[in-house]
Amino acid sequence: MANGLRTGVLIAAMTALFLGIGYLIGGFGGAAIAFVIALGMNAFAYWNSDKMVLRMYGARQVDEASAPDLVKMVKQLAQNADLPMPKVFVIDNDQPNAFATGRNPENAAVAATTGLLSRLTPQEVAGVMAHELAHVKNRDTLTMTITATLAGAISMLANFALFFGGSRNNPLGIIGAIALMILAPLAAAVVQMAISRAREYEADKMGAEICGRPLWLASALEKIEGFASRIDNNVAERNPASASLFIINPLHTQKSDALFSTHPNTANRVAALRAMAGETGPSEKARPWG
Repeated sequence: MANGLRTGVLIAAMTALFLGIGYLIGGFGGAAIAFVIALGMNAFAYWNSDKMVLRMYGARQVDEASAPDLVKMVKQLAQNADLPMPKVFVIDNDQPNAFATGRNPENAAVAATTGLLSRLTPQEVAGVMAHELAHVKNRDTLTMTITATLAGAISMLANFALFFGGSRNNPLGIIGAIALMILAPLAAAVVQMAISRAREYEADKMGAEICGRPLWLASALEKIEGFASRIDNNVAERNPASASLFIINPLHTQKSDALFSTHPNTANRVAALRAMAGETGPSEKARPWG
């Protein structure tokens, strides 16, 4: 409950930042327009954010005929988690990574890259898919997609500030507009980071419980981080606001995550999972995959 309340407050803060940028660009009229846009964006994201992000990454839906091992694995993990079977997608990208999306568990989807499926063991893939299903169970998917949408919109709106810097309705003028263009995306990144980090730790814990083996996920996280530091995800680099959706930050070539990472430190995540494994031992839910 406390985590949900905190997330709600942070999303409200991001929405308020969006309205504030509208005011600084166009006064009260600009704030009113931004308010209408924010409402429209949140409504649109509720119904369409999953389709948007899957289309952005060129994800293709698979079934038991086209990807039998992956689909059967997700089906078993969904049963372990007491969740409806989500749609399963594959993204043609050599960087190992994965994310979940959808407005609720009944309309959820999980997506894995081809790099994840080819470079990790079946047990490690199971750990990753369990983590993504934990996001679904915790209803993080809608939160993260709306947050990513708002963060991208704030960056876009802040860029417009420079063009309206000389407007008489803009109380900051050209200097303030330049400052706003720089600082607003950073503020949005800080809020997005605060929302995402706690969610990742919780999904790690629940994901380990779903698959029954915390060390499977710990090993996967270490491997994914190593590969992600060397292999490009060009779509993510062009759309950095979507980076928070992935299990490991996919950005590296532009170093845009150096100061404001939306993901917890991987070593800390792995240490927590190893401690969990030492405390609980293998779960009866664990089974050989593949």
